[in-house]
Amino acid sequence: MRRGRLLRWFVVLFLLYIAMCTVAGIYLADGTLHPSRRILTEEESAPFKNRVRAMGAQLQDVSITAPNQTTLRGWLLRPAVRNGNAAILLHGLADNRLGMTGYAELLLAHGYTVLLPDARAHGASGGSLATFGLLERDDIRAWVDFVSADQRPPCIYGLGESMGAAQILQSLQVEGRFCAVIAESSFSTFREIAYDRMGQPFHLGPWVGRVPLRLLVEVAFLRARWKYGLRMEEISPEDAVAHSHVPVLLIHGQIDGNIPVRHSRAIHARAPRSVLWEVPGADHCGALSIAPTEFQERMTTLFERSAAAQLQ
Repeated sequence: MRRGRLLRWFVVLFLLYIAMCTVAGIYLADGTLHPSRRILTEEESAPFKNRVRAMGAQLQDVSITAPNQTTLRGWLLRPAVRNGNAAILLHGLADNRLGMTGYAELLLAHGYTVLLPDARAHGASGGSLATFGLLERDDIRAWVDFVSADQRPPCIYGLGESMGAAQILQSLQVEGRFCAVIAESSFSTFREIAYDRMGQPFHLGPWVGRVPLRLLVEVAFLRARWKYGLRMEEISPEDAVAHSHVPVLLIHGQIDGNIPVRHSRAIHARAPRSVLWEVPGADHCGALSIAPTEFQERMTTLFERSAAAQLQ
């Protein structure tokens, strides 16, 4: 009698677990693909535009049409004194181009033409889905086409943080014209960051997603595939870097509480040709604020060496 009752309770709890994971997985997939949009306003943009003018640089509104007909928008910044090269800067999740203005000012001061685009489903760009690199890698290739045609620079560089870092790395699967790329606080694969997200609310590790909440993760992947036609399990910056010849500098704060440093370590392990800079005391995307001088030195050294390599 007691054994039968325990079995019934086990079945009930198991069915509740399946139901919970199914419902939560559906909401997780829909919410992840539809991040909140930080609207680009003139009030927020004005201070940066004033600083650009004070530097003697020019700011131009630009737009392109992505391969799937989505309109993407951004700013093209031309320095007062140009070194001939250009850089594309990619922001993080639920942000817009304003999140990368600190890097833009640094590059403008060194004579680089800078493209600051809004990712699809972010800022002033079109699109309703953020796909964390699946569609964005082709968007980046389209932006490289635009910069190449408009500026004809000897070298184009890529720099992204968080989601933008993962996107710029994945673009290496379809875009080989970058002379070098910098990725700060990227995830290694979408599956691995999904595991992390399951454990973070409980201040626990990725084992929560790998074991007790594995079903929830799998339901979310299935939802993305069946409803949106997106194979999120194929999102893998580490695979893209491993099969690319483009020089890559990986930057990660050692106390990153959003995307743990293990992700950049995993990318570097798959692609030993890459360079990994772990920044002591830096949290998520905090390298520039924690170590501004070293950040600038590492960035300019990478760009200058890669430009010289192109001339050989």
